[in-house]
Amino acid sequence: MKQENDIFWKFSNWYFSKKVLPYWVILLADSLIVLLSCLFTYWVVNKSQVTFDHHIELLAVSAFYAVISWVGARIFRTYSGVLRYSSFVDLLKVTYANLVNMGLCVGLAVLFKWQNVEVLSALTPLNVMMAFLIATLLMWAFRVLVKLMFDAANASSKSMKTLVYGAMSGGVALAKNVRSQRPVKFDIRCFLSHEKRIKDLKLLGLKVYSIEDDIDDIINKEQIEAVLICPHRLKDFRTNQKLQDIFISHGVKIFMVHQAEQSAIVNGEILEDGIQLKEVSVEDLLPRSEIRVDMKSVAEQLTGKRVLITGSAGSIGSEIVRQVAASAPASLMLIDQAETPQHDIRLMMARDFPNIPCQTVVASIDRRTRMENTFSSFRPDYVFHAAAYKHVPMMEDNPSEAVLNNINGTKIIADLSVKYGAKKFVMISTDKAVNPTNVMGCSKRICEIYVQSLDRKLKLEAMENRSKDYTQFVTTRFGNVLGSNGSVIPLFREQIKHGGPVTVTDERIVRFFMLIPEACKLVLEAGTKGNGGEIFVFDMGAPVKISDLAKRMIALSGAHNVKIEYTGLREGEKLYEEVLSEMENTKPTFHEKIRIAQVREYDYEEVNKAIEELVETAKRYDNMETVRKMKEMVPEYKSNNSVYEQIDQELAAAAADE
Repeated sequence: MKQENDIFWKFSNWYFSKKVLPYWVILLADSLIVLLSCLFTYWVVNKSQVTFDHHIELLAVSAFYAVISWVGARIFRTYSGVLRYSSFVDLLKVTYANLVNMGLCVGLAVLFKWQNVEVLSALTPLNVMMAFLIATLLMWAFRVLVKLMFDAANASSKSMKTLVYGAMSGGVALAKNVRSQRPVKFDIRCFLSHEKRIKDLKLLGLKVYSIEDDIDDIINKEQIEAVLICPHRLKDFRTNQKLQDIFISHGVKIFMVHQAEQSAIVNGEILEDGIQLKEVSVEDLLPRSEIRVDMKSVAEQLTGKRVLITGSAGSIGSEIVRQVAASAPASLMLIDQAETPQHDIRLMMARDFPNIPCQTVVASIDRRTRMENTFSSFRPDYVFHAAAYKHVPMMEDNPSEAVLNNINGTKIIADLSVKYGAKKFVMISTDKAVNPTNVMGCSKRICEIYVQSLDRKLKLEAMENRSKDYTQFVTTRFGNVLGSNGSVIPLFREQIKHGGPVTVTDERIVRFFMLIPEACKLVLEAGTKGNGGEIFVFDMGAPVKISDLAKRMIALSGAHNVKIEYTGLREGEKLYEEVLSEMENTKPTFHEKIRIAQVREYDYEEVNKAIEELVETAKRYDNMETVRKMKEMVPEYKSNNSVYEQIDQELAAAAADE
């Protein structure tokens, strides 16, 4: 007997997990329900003996009405749905179909009785109405039963007991989508709502808790193992670190809706194929406000234009490539000296944007002859300059390379942009250029000074010549981007994977963070809408304490006994990054997240001469003399935790003697 039961359940599991009932099976089942409902109604009204005496006639009448019921079924296509996904809409269709069928059959019953057709009037109009009411209830039950059997067959012991953060339309849509997924990964147990009026009520048969309730108690009571964040409550969840910590401390896994499907859930839509859910990373939980960018106006300026992008294989550069390519430029020229990543970008373009002509160049931007050949053949309309050496400790050890690549490379690209008539040059800078404490930050500040002074020179010449055709130079300045190559998050993730320790330079150190796509969108908007000469500063939101970031990543990973080790500040590293120097002010722009830094203006001839001297010094690879020249150009550059502090002391002593 046990073996037979096992075979039965195995067959049920296989059938209900793999098969879809054919439409004719559903139609026959509904017809059978109508027939049985007619027989049952007649039996209830006329007693069993009368029913038995007229069973032949009654069967014929019931079968006739069952066939008539196909009319409503055909009109509302009640047989065309997949029963496992039956919803309230499907039950309404059944109701409407049976109302039509009931009207037809009541009309026939009246007609047959008036015609005195004794056999066909066996069911009175009242009996017909009762029969179709019962039939409707049974058809509902049939669909619900199939759905329950399918859910039971696909239920998994591995499914996680789940809380939905957010209720009403968005939360209900999310729960429905999750319930329809196969195999079942999430066993929805309850909702957590911000709306007091629905506290202790039920949605989809599940209890609604209030955000003001004891969350620890809810997790323990409902044995919660996972939480699904409804998109319309994502901002609330990101800013509620206390709630995050409660879930994390209980080992509850946190899941979010894939970004592409968030709007559907917010609008209460049910996606037929189900939604994609991803387990959150620390990047998802960092508090930040949503950044909206007018990409339509950006696309209007880039569509049909020739666009050159340096540093195209880097974290920022590669994202700029993707976003520019989405604007349908006439062609792209991509420059980077990293061969393998550049090859990956080449493959991406061939796969995702096959209709856009794209050339990839493997070369360093400080090779003037190579860059000259590239510009003369391509003649770009827009230049996005993202190429730079950016790692602080590496550039502290290699200041000459910082000068040759970052400064001289920028000068070469900027000069060629002017020579070959580019409409706009957009340089990507860094918050480390503000009151720099390291070689890398100072090199980027000198780049800013050069392109600004060049823009000023071109403007003055254009005014003298009454010309409007000149290259406009725009600088964008922002902090760290989440997940970029060499940033702390990938490093911490790798250290946690290997059991630690997670290395943090100082417990007090804080940084600003922004998502790569968001930063690049702001770069494109600032670059295309800028008039030249501006340094655009991005609102990076609240600073993040790196030690807290490390602790959060360890907790989210579920790893145990992973320790944090404080190693001390690296050469040239700041405790706090700045976006503006103390001497600078800002003014608003076309976007609330973008402001313009008002900085000192420099004479182009003086800057150009100083850079040429600096480059010649760098070519001799005399680190101390190279850094000394940089400090002369940027007086606010004060080395921190670096061998170059000696130069600051010498300059200070010399100034005191004067």
